[in-house]
Amino acid sequence: MSEVSAAPAPNINVPLFWPALMAQDLARQGLDLMARNVRFLEEETRLHGGIKPRLASPHSVRLRLRTLSLCDYSGDVADGLPTLVVAPYAGHTSMIADYQDGQSLMQTLRAGGVRRLLLTDWHSATTDMKDFDVDQYLAELLACIDDLGGRVCLVGLCQGGWISAMLAARFPHKVQALVLAGSPIDTHAGHGPLLRMVQDSPMSFYEELVASGGGLMLGRYMLTGWKNMHPEQHYVQEHIDLYEHIDDPAWLRKAEAFDRWYENPLDLPGRWYLQVIEQLFKNNALAKGRFVGLGRALQLRDIRCALYLLAGESDDITPHEQVFAAQHLTGATEVQQRMVPGGHVGLFMGARTLDTAWPQIAAWLVAQGAGSAG
Repeated sequence: MSEVSAAPAPNINVPLFWPALMAQDLARQGLDLMARNVRFLEEETRLHGGIKPRLASPHSVRLRLRTLSLCDYSGDVADGLPTLVVAPYAGHTSMIADYQDGQSLMQTLRAGGVRRLLLTDWHSATTDMKDFDVDQYLAELLACIDDLGGRVCLVGLCQGGWISAMLAARFPHKVQALVLAGSPIDTHAGHGPLLRMVQDSPMSFYEELVASGGGLMLGRYMLTGWKNMHPEQHYVQEHIDLYEHIDDPAWLRKAEAFDRWYENPLDLPGRWYLQVIEQLFKNNALAKGRFVGLGRALQLRDIRCALYLLAGESDDITPHEQVFAAQHLTGATEVQQRMVPGGHVGLFMGARTLDTAWPQIAAWLVAQGAGSAG
């Protein structure tokens, strides 16, 4: 019986076979591309509201009030005055002060010796909170201070700075030292897109936004506004960057950490929001001594404690002039000020500023009497 010889393998170097090889390669690339696109779409969903914010460091909740939870990072027993970090209440969560392990303002302050340490974790406003005004937030911040013994060091971040300054002006005996970081104290000083936008938009524009939110200033409206300040970055470049780095786990972890905070905005009470826009940003009432807080016109010159001012060189949310104006507007007994490279958000969770500026601020707080290790 004769053997049947196997058919010879095709010579793939012959041009006749090139289209078939190309088709196989395209099919394989097509599957890879489809898988990459699926990963991209899944990650897009996660980054844009699919992962929820959380405070990075261990803590307990000392008080639960209507507007905030008072988070205690003190841990071990410590002596000295408590330091209360007042996070911004301007549309994003307090995660900005406790961003991620190894990149956290709260961790930096503790490592710098500030051991009696607390943080305001602001709540998103619900419909029954729509008529809350600034007084409501001042009153609950005051309740926190009294619960801590009646005298504290305050660290105000952005909007948390002007409400801290209000409280220090209204009750100067309750504040031992005040840090204002990226805080708009004189809202008409300097130049920036936020200042121009507020000045150019009539109050009716903001009133309509609140009305469309059922009496709330919805966080998603504010998020859109922030993104529109840098539209190319947020609507084009960030999606290109994600697609290019979809197979880079380290890049994705960094992006997820940021968007866990950035893409999950808080809703604000409409009455509070309109009061802030009109009185603070349009009329500059706090700097002019015309803002009424808890029944009295607040005078910044009544602030008599030690003062530390921190500003970002390229901050387009709060230009440094708005922060450093506190030096001549207050009656502070001692004033230190520092300008650091970078923008607004980097003041609170940028690795460079956390490594350089904030350890010095922690040492300054301890020198002012802030609680250190016992």
